[in-house]
This record gives sequence, structure tokens and C-alpha cells, in this order.
Amino acid sequence: MIECTHINTPMALKSIITPSDEQSIDPTRYRQLVGSLQYLTFTRPNIVHAVTKACQHFQAPTKNDLRAVKHILRYLKGIIEHGIRFFKQSSLRLTGFYDADWVGCTNTRRSTYGYCIFLGANCISWSSK
Repeated sequence: MIECTHINTPMALKSIITPSDEQSIDPTRYRQLVGSLQYLTFTRPNIVHAVTKACQHFQAPTKNDLRAVKHILRYLKGIIEHGIRFFKQSSLRLTGFYDADWVGCTNTRRSTYGYCIFLGANCISWSSK
């Protein structure tokens, strides 16, 4: 997939499934590929949801599941220079940032929030909901 073209989203919004897409594939190779993507989620939080969805098919992956994983890889091809970086030489100053939008969704009346905790220049914890 080194020569593939990149895409703008980590997951397909809609997928058309044909009967041939439901054929089983080798679960060992699928698990190795998705397992490698799990390590990338430490420095690329934007693929966490897509990789988590891919992990749900570890037991019996199909061609359609493999297509979804390849979609993630094509997305990563376009953002190869982006991500959270970790530096060897950094201070031990602890800093946190938090942002919230209380009852921000007009449909569900739910709040959204996110935070990042930094140790020096390195992000050591984050969350968004």
C-alpha cells in the first residue's frame, strides 16, 4: 500500500456490501495489521475510533473488514507528517488544557469536552467526548 492514493477520512461513511465481501479471510494476518494500527493510536488519536471498530472483527474477519482497514491505511498515507510527537529532552513541567461546550449539541442537548495533559512538550494523556 506504499503507492496507494490518500483519502481524507479514516472511515468510510457508507459501504456497499456484496455477498463476496462476506467471505472470510485469514484472521492471523488481519490481527497483525490491526494490532500494528493500535500502536499508532498513541500518536494519532484521530484514528482511534476507526481502529476500535476494526478490532471488533478479530474473531472472524471478512473481506469487507479488510477493506475498512485498508481505508485507514490510505488515510494515514495522507497525514504521514501529522501526529503527536515525543521528545527525549523535555522539562518535567506538568501542564493541562481543558475545553468544554456545555449542552452544545442542539439536537441531543449533550455536552462535548476534551483535555490534554503535557509533561514538558510531550502529551501524556488526552480524552475527548
